[in-house]
Amino acid sequence: MPPLPPRFAVTSAEIDKVVADFYAAIRTHPGLGPVFAAHVADWPAHEAKIARFWRSAILFERSYDGNPMAVHRQAGNVHPGMFDTWLALFDSILARDLAPETAAAWSALAHRIGRGLRYALVDVQTLAGGVPKLS
Repeated sequence: MPPLPPRFAVTSAEIDKVVADFYAAIRTHPGLGPVFAAHVADWPAHEAKIARFWRSAILFERSYDGNPMAVHRQAGNVHPGMFDTWLALFDSILARDLAPETAAAWSALAHRIGRGLRYALVDVQTLAGGVPKLS
């Protein structure tokens, strides 16, 4: 069976650049930086893993073997309301680093994935009476 075509036109080098630039921004972000720092001891290894995630999601490479849903649930300090900030920062990196049509396509995919992660966290984080905790 021939390999699947990429979801949209982007190179592995562009994926690596977006991931590196995003995590450089994350490390200095006042709200998200501490959340990531609590879990990431080896930034180069983390960035390589996330680049493999995106190459798997976009280019259909079979190089990623993690479970993002479980990782975000188990982190303990990731809350549904953080995804808007995360996505806005990611979108700013995409817009800066990529052609507009590539940035838009990747952003749409990231937002779809973000919605799934947010919903998974809402399922396990509720207030009294089952009201979702959104921040």
